[in-house]
Amino acid sequence: MIREPLPAMFPVAPLLCALVLALLPCGAPAQYGTTPGAPPGIDPADFMSVIDHEFLPLVAGRKFLYEGPAGDAIERVEVIVTGEVKSILGVPCTIVRDRVYRNGELIEDTDDWFAQDNKGNVWYFGEISRTIKKGETVHTNGSWEAGVGGAMPGILMPGQLLIGETYRQEEAPGEAEDMVRIVSLDAAITTAYGTFAHCLQTEEWNPLEPGVVEWKYYAAGVGLIAERVKGRDDGLELIAVIHE
Repeated sequence: MIREPLPAMFPVAPLLCALVLALLPCGAPAQYGTTPGAPPGIDPADFMSVIDHEFLPLVAGRKFLYEGPAGDAIERVEVIVTGEVKSILGVPCTIVRDRVYRNGELIEDTDDWFAQDNKGNVWYFGEISRTIKKGETVHTNGSWEAGVGGAMPGILMPGQLLIGETYRQEEAPGEAEDMVRIVSLDAAITTAYGTFAHCLQTEEWNPLEPGVVEWKYYAAGVGLIAERVKGRDDGLELIAVIHE
């Protein structure tokens, strides 16, 4: 998910999103997304009870803390692997809770639903995203669930990583349409949590949010360690991992 952006300051290359819509992640079911409106072709028997991808291990009870600038504010994000499960299309999905604070005030509270298949692909089955103002939910724009209203699951992280590969992370037309491209498998980055080499770097954009491109960095055995908004100083970096 690309977070609600500040005003855009630069253009995205034209036609980029249109050119990649037909591309699929390696190892995804062959029938997935080949026909508009087609069923996602998900077989619950193909899924595992754990998410142990090298670059996205989601262990129940683990909490990730991120912090960074967002315009003139400081943003803090808490990501919690809850250990709770939601069944979607018959697949038991891990619930990951994502809370965003800006200058100490909760502004977004999201539950994401992920599952890993036996080929190592981590699938994104949807989210309920609540925008919060003064402690109250004001809307749930951007929320979606695979199998509802034409939405289909996307790929959060392919099991086989190939530089240049482009894939759909979200596929809920009009609500959530994130696209991702793998940029590097050997990136190096330093955060408050540590210095990491041989990282996975991705580029993420959304045709619903023109002008916003994010780079994300993932470290083996840890997961997401940093986000950078292209052309701006905005971004997040991992500051702590807590095991509960």
